[in-house]
Amino acid sequence: MDFNNIDEYTPESVTKIMSEMVDQVIIVDSNTNRYRRIISRGFMDEFLPPNGYYDKLLETLYFHMKDSGDTVVDGYKVFLSSYGTYNDKYTRRCKMVHNDEPHIVQMTIYPVKGTGMYVFVLNELDYEDSRSDMLASTKVNTIQNTYLFSMYIDLIKNTTSSINVSEVSDETMHSRILYTDWRLMIVNMIWPQDKEKFLRRTDPEYLKEHFAPGQYSSFDVKMQNLEGVYIWVKLIFSRSQTLNADDYRFVFMVQDINESMTNMNTYLKEFEEKASIDALTGVFNHGRIETEITNAIENVKKTGEASSIMILDIDFFKEVNDNFGHSVGDKTLKVFSKVVGDYLKERGSVLGRWGGEEFVAVCYNSSIDKTRELSESLLDRIRSQHFEKVGNITASIGATALKMGDDLTSAFERMDKALYQAKSDGRNCVRVID
Repeated sequence: MDFNNIDEYTPESVTKIMSEMVDQVIIVDSNTNRYRRIISRGFMDEFLPPNGYYDKLLETLYFHMKDSGDTVVDGYKVFLSSYGTYNDKYTRRCKMVHNDEPHIVQMTIYPVKGTGMYVFVLNELDYEDSRSDMLASTKVNTIQNTYLFSMYIDLIKNTTSSINVSEVSDETMHSRILYTDWRLMIVNMIWPQDKEKFLRRTDPEYLKEHFAPGQYSSFDVKMQNLEGVYIWVKLIFSRSQTLNADDYRFVFMVQDINESMTNMNTYLKEFEEKASIDALTGVFNHGRIETEITNAIENVKKTGEASSIMILDIDFFKEVNDNFGHSVGDKTLKVFSKVVGDYLKERGSVLGRWGGEEFVAVCYNSSIDKTRELSESLLDRIRSQHFEKVGNITASIGATALKMGDDLTSAFERMDKALYQAKSDGRNCVRVID
């Protein structure tokens, strides 16, 4: 045959030429869930088994990470049942990784009309040339690069289309999945505490009621990524702008906001800690320890578990300021807070500065007898501590058990009364009012 003569070509010769040019031809029978490889060469000879189950073939071709070749977490494989039915020719370009080497493959699927049979033709492309083409079409906007998933929704037809999973492929994926089915499958990837919100906000009737044409809205949840890790994402719905009020078509997108949310949560925790800490001593401030008392009271009411509170007052602290100056007084308060705070923390209690030289502690899961014993040992610890320039100091402690009918005022009044008794009895002692 003269390949330079166009008149020499026949259907048989073209078929022969094509069979020598393609890298992989696979025949699929979707009715029996089987496939068989007819032609194979190149890396795909090792990448794909010669025969097997059709759903496993789809999993290999679709459900892997485009940059590493790692398989997608099993939870997302429930969507396999919605793939693999083709009514017309379908073409896509995808990146595959074999033995740590990337390959770009052009895949074309030809359905044999009315049979459920398909012909898959796969060709490896020049990596560098194809990579340049793919990069040229890649989204360049920094925000767009964070989109993990997108699709088009028609609520009237209950359909989804133009599905794109960016971690799998830059191209849209072929799928025949109903929107109502998609919701019930994807909810299993949502953080348990967020599932109710997800189902409510993605309900078709909710979307119809709350979105005018051209309007969009979003909400944040935790969701499993394709590697099975829960990350923060923003779910975005945008209703298409049309003149038909009964046209309910939406664009849906999932945006990765995990890094920004993690940074924000870290900042909020740092801010919360700063807002809760007494600037001089480093223990809880008045507002925070007051909150701890209130929370402990509520816990007693809910669980019945015993808890107690105590108030400490440094004996004759005014003399420290008068004799040594306020800078020494401040340093004394710092050391005192450190000693007492560490001692209580090791025993499951927390300390806060109530004001001046007064400190309040919340003793969780501690009966009044246990708190009395803790207070006595704490006084011994304070007496043994040497304070620079000042020497040794003592403190007076008043304590009370929290009761079912308590509020902050009633509990504090009993504790304060116990402290007054300790001072009246000569200081450097513990007094308790049940």
